[in-house]
Formats: sequence, structure tokens, C-alpha cells
Amino acid sequence: MDDKNVVAKPQETSRQIRPLYCIAEDKGEVTIRLEMPGVRKGDLAISIENSELRVTGKRSKDAITGNYLVRERRHGDFANSFTLDDTIDQNNVEASLENGLLTIKLHLKEEVKPKRIQIKTS
Repeated sequence: MDDKNVVAKPQETSRQIRPLYCIAEDKGEVTIRLEMPGVRKGDLAISIENSELRVTGKRSKDAITGNYLVRERRHGDFANSFTLDDTIDQNNVEASLENGLLTIKLHLKEEVKPKRIQIKTS
């Protein structure tokens, strides 16, 4: 996807833990999905300030006892930030957490949505 067409651009962050995500645009909305295995709703915060969408939280340690042989999943604080362009209606944002997947829906402003023009006949 060409950067000039992305309405929610990721920002670089200095934190080591950054959940994987994807961004898609379809039918007047932008959807951001972030992988959040093992993260509870109460451990997440989503905010928008100065056109920056921030997702922050904490992933707890896995409840496995014993010595790890392999451990790819990190625990601790994490953050993702996305710069929103002026086509996003920052007052119309929805978020849900289901099966370890955080879905954030950003709706486009009405004035930038495609409009169908009716053709009149005489």
C-alpha cells in the first residue's frame, strides 16, 4: 500500500514490545487489527490526541511453570501509535477485543466518503 493513500500511518516507537497489526480501508472506514494474545480488556488503553491514536497496555507473563525451552512471546508494557489524517472522524471510533484480536474501526468524515450522483432525465 502506498503511504500517500494510508489514512492511519504507524509511528515508530522506542518500546521493545509492539503488537503486530494490519490496517485496511473499506466502505468508508479504516480498520486496524492488533494481535493481543493473553491481554485483558482492563490492561488496554486507547486514546486519540492531536491526531495520534495510541494503543497502550501490559501483557502479563505466561502462567507456564518450569524452565522455558523457547519463549517468543514477550511480556510487559507495550505501545503502538498511529497518525490519523484529517479524513478520519476522530469522534466516531469503535474498539472491540475478541479472541486475542483488538479491532479498532475509524470512520471517515461524511464529506470525504464517495457519493453517488443521481442522473436526471428530461
